[in-house]
Amino acid sequence: MNLSSLSASSASSHPLAPYGWDEGWEAEFAPYAEQGLLPGRVVRVDRGQCDVVTAGGVLRADTAFVTPHDPLRVVCTGDWVAVEPGGNPRYVRMYLPRRTAFVRSTSSKRSEGQILAANVDHAVVAVSLAVELDLGRVERFLALAWESGAQPVVVLTKADLVPDPVVLAHLVQDVETTAPGVPVLTVSALHGDGLDALVSLVGSGTSVLLGQSGAGKSTLANALVGDDVMDVQAARDVDGKGRHTTTTRNLLPLPSGGVLIDTPGLRGVGLFDAESGVGQVFSEIEELAEQCRFHDCVHESEPGCAVRAAVDSGALPVRRLDSYRKLMRENQWIVAKTDARLRSEIRKDWKRKGAQGRAAMEAKRGRWK
Repeated sequence: MNLSSLSASSASSHPLAPYGWDEGWEAEFAPYAEQGLLPGRVVRVDRGQCDVVTAGGVLRADTAFVTPHDPLRVVCTGDWVAVEPGGNPRYVRMYLPRRTAFVRSTSSKRSEGQILAANVDHAVVAVSLAVELDLGRVERFLALAWESGAQPVVVLTKADLVPDPVVLAHLVQDVETTAPGVPVLTVSALHGDGLDALVSLVGSGTSVLLGQSGAGKSTLANALVGDDVMDVQAARDVDGKGRHTTTTRNLLPLPSGGVLIDTPGLRGVGLFDAESGVGQVFSEIEELAEQCRFHDCVHESEPGCAVRAAVDSGALPVRRLDSYRKLMRENQWIVAKTDARLRSEIRKDWKRKGAQGRAAMEAKRGRWK
């Protein structure tokens, strides 16, 4: 048996293997092991402290040593950390480099990012069928998921509330059109329908469960874990929304393998430097744009615009193009708030478009005279 086989065998038999420990993490942690620190994974964070699962059990630790001014570098659920073997209080000394990170923008005027979960392999976006589908919101979640580096999955919950199979098929088709390259599953956690496919998909690696309050995330989490680990509250009939049943992000091992991070319901899903994620969600528009006559085409009234041609022919829904523009503009503004050069370029572009508009109006007036 060679050294790499020994390392893989050691990692797979490690007490933290059910939480995602592997030879990669073992290699990353080696320098901290030499310092006598313990490896562990953060299963919950609140008020500057966190619960860390280690080979010896769950420890409570302070994050003061790794709480910088940058909110994207704070310890979060899903992080692998180096924690002190003893002490009162006990401290987290470092977190290992993240493989993926799910980040959204905050409502702060400083346009800060908020990290929701780290080292995630699958981003499970829960969408309730109890209310009218908000495809624009689905696209937002997917943009953040793709940007994080995780594989998105859309789960249409409460499928038992849509008894007509034809109607259900149309709803699934609408979401599949909105989510190219993304698995779309229908699930009734209440009756267990459709769970097998989801269990199989999230049975390895780490999955984060995302969605609005009332989307049925806690019921889905309970079904996946096989126990009532999360409280469940009824959603309002008027709009399908519920209160925040989950108030912190919790990492839960799944009996079928893998781990699940359940998150509070997200009312605000702001983009944070997610241009590539938006491009992935609207991949058909990005592909069409490559056929436009001008490389800087904005798909409005330029001659030879392949995107507008697709809209005019009915091949591309107008709603998709409008949503793409909206998310790209929003993301551009978020980035511009921290990039003076980009802000200047945006202002210049506005002035250029304004001049073009005025020139067009003058030309029309000249023809009217």
